[in-house]
Amino acid sequence: MSTKDWLEKDYYKILGVSSDAKPEEIKKAFRKLARENHPDANQHNPEAERKFKEISEANDVLSDPAKRKEYDEARRLLGVGFRFPGSGSGGGGPSMDDLFRNVGDSNLGDIFGGLFGGGGRRASQARGPRRGHDIEGEVTIDFVQAVEGATVSMQTVSETACPTCHGTGARPGTAPQVCRACQGSGMQTSTSGGMFSISEPCEVCHGRGLVIEDPCPTCGGSGRGRSTRTMQVRIPVGVTDGQRIRLTGKGSPGENSGAAGDLYVTVHVRPHPVFARKGKQLTVKVPVTFAEAALGAEIDVPTLGGQKVRLRIPAGTPSGRTLRVRGKGAPTAKGEPGDLLVTVEVEVPKALNSEASDALRAYAELAGGGDPRAKLFEDAR
Repeated sequence: MSTKDWLEKDYYKILGVSSDAKPEEIKKAFRKLARENHPDANQHNPEAERKFKEISEANDVLSDPAKRKEYDEARRLLGVGFRFPGSGSGGGGPSMDDLFRNVGDSNLGDIFGGLFGGGGRRASQARGPRRGHDIEGEVTIDFVQAVEGATVSMQTVSETACPTCHGTGARPGTAPQVCRACQGSGMQTSTSGGMFSISEPCEVCHGRGLVIEDPCPTCGGSGRGRSTRTMQVRIPVGVTDGQRIRLTGKGSPGENSGAAGDLYVTVHVRPHPVFARKGKQLTVKVPVTFAEAALGAEIDVPTLGGQKVRLRIPAGTPSGRTLRVRGKGAPTAKGEPGDLLVTVEVEVPKALNSEASDALRAYAELAGGGDPRAKLFEDAR
């Protein structure tokens, strides 16, 4: 993607968020649009594929703090909706005079150095290695896999070198030619009134430094294609629901021997019917009878692996009290086990036979204890 495209596109509008949107809003908007327009869910739908690529480009810039800052600064300096000369905007963007009024007395070389690859000083790098795009994916795993770690398969869709032209963009048997307009630098300089000059991507080769005279019939001269691949992803021990994992070098391949981008995987964890997580501790709720809670007892408690552990319930344990079983919780990344937190829930019988009812009434008379709600009303006053 050229600098011209980068500045002319409104990435906030593409993702449907405001220019002051927080990172979590951008992430939420991207994930929603990505699911709706993913190629796997919209096969043989070129418009959805185009939309998916567009929102991926927008997310690549807005989700990166450094890129977003640079993008916002460029839009502020040039004005939102700026169109490069010759872009066919029909006069929709500011003129060069407007541009210079916006910039004021700033050093143009410093302002645009980062945006245009350093201006004329770095134009020779236009055809140098380019890092591949970062891509995003999602996986859903079981609770046990999240606690213990796992290796799962996931399918990704990313850009790759065209299989027909192998990334050159030219029809097999031909080769790209050095652009005569910019002499292969990929940049050209325009001036205004003889006082200022600004470097921008060459209008003929669009910053590539090369011209494709006979485009590849498969990729239309872009040199890029779409690749769907299945890879094995290692989920670390103790991952939590919604956590985002970065896999270095697993994104889109780079151009001209550039490094591959990264893969960001958002992990979703299915809830467990018995256990939950609290940091490195596992939690479980265990029902006990009134007699066990009142008199004390030793009960069996399940652990995540299916084994039983013996737990002593002290006499007079109230409902809701949490007891700790050391070393039976979730393992940490260093292999250290956490604890199992057992919350006692006293069960009240739904039905009693006559003998049990009589015995309970006799217990109430013998136990006494007064009104347990007296202090509640006293404190309420």
